[in-house]
Amino acid sequence: MTRVAVVANPAKLDDPESTRRVVDGVLADHGLEPALWFETTAEDPGCGQTREALEQGADLVCAIGGDGTVRAVGDVLAGGDVPLGLLPAGTGNLLARALDLPLTSLEDALGIALDGRTHRLDVGGLRVDGADEELVFLVMAGMGLDAEAMAHADERLKGAVGWPAYLVSGARAAVRGGFTANVQTRGGQAMTRTVRAVVIGNSGRLQGGVELLPEASLDDGLLDVAVVAPRGLAGWIRTIATVFSSGRSHAHLERRQTTDVRVSARHPTAVQLDGDALGEHRVLTCRVRPGALPVQLPAEQD
Repeated sequence: MTRVAVVANPAKLDDPESTRRVVDGVLADHGLEPALWFETTAEDPGCGQTREALEQGADLVCAIGGDGTVRAVGDVLAGGDVPLGLLPAGTGNLLARALDLPLTSLEDALGIALDGRTHRLDVGGLRVDGADEELVFLVMAGMGLDAEAMAHADERLKGAVGWPAYLVSGARAAVRGGFTANVQTRGGQAMTRTVRAVVIGNSGRLQGGVELLPEASLDDGLLDVAVVAPRGLAGWIRTIATVFSSGRSHAHLERRQTTDVRVSARHPTAVQLDGDALGEHRVLTCRVRPGALPVQLPAEQD
C-alpha cells in the first residue's frame, strides 16, 4: 500500500481527532504518509467520500464507523481492485465479526489492513419495488422481524449495552403478527406463507455470534435464504433452538441456497440492509455478485 484513505463516521467515534492520530501513527510506523481522511455526513454516508479517495489515488480505503459506513464504502469499491480495510467502530461491525477481525483494537485492525492479504468476497445486490437502482449489501438483507428490530432499537440503549439492544426491540417486534410473503429462489419451488421474517444472507452470523445460516459463506458465489415462520410458542421455541444449535431446516425455519431470490409481501413491510432500516417495501429482488469486493484479511488466514 502506498496511499491509504480512511472514510470515517465521526458520530461513531468518541474522539475523531485522537482516532486520526492513532491511524497516522500506525501509518508512520509502516513508512507511509498520513491518511487521506474523509468524514461522512448525514447526506452522504460514505459513497461520495470513497469516490473522492479513489480519485486522489488511494490504493487502500479503510472504513471506520457503523455498518452503514462499511456498506457505503464497499458499495463503491465493489467491482474494482482497490481493497477495503475494516476498522472497528459502532455497535454492529457485522462484516468484521463475520471475518473474525479485531473489534477492540484499532492498531491491530489497521495492521491487518496494511500487512494482510487481499481476498475477494461476494456481495449481494438488492432492488426494492422494481427500482432501477441496485443497492449493495455485504452481510444480510431482510424483510420483517429483523428489519423492525433494527429500525426500532433504542439508540441510547445501543450506546450503553451494544448489540443486546437489538434483542429488546426484536422481542417487541416478535409479539406482532407476521406477514404474507411469496419467496421464489432460482431453480427452487415458490412458496407463499405467513412468515415473521425473510433473511437473505451473504454471511449467516448474527449479533452475538449466533449462526442463522450455518452453511453461508462470504465467498461461495451463493446467497443463503432463511424463511422464519414459527407458529405459536412451540414454534418459537423450536426455531430459537434450531438457530442456537445450527440445526436442520424445518417448517418453522426453512433455509435455501441460491444465486437469485425474489420476496414479495402482500403489504408494505419493514426492510433492512446490513442493519440499516430502508423503510417499508413490498418487493425485494436480490442477486449475488461473486467475488466483487476485495477485502484485507490476515496474512495467515486461509
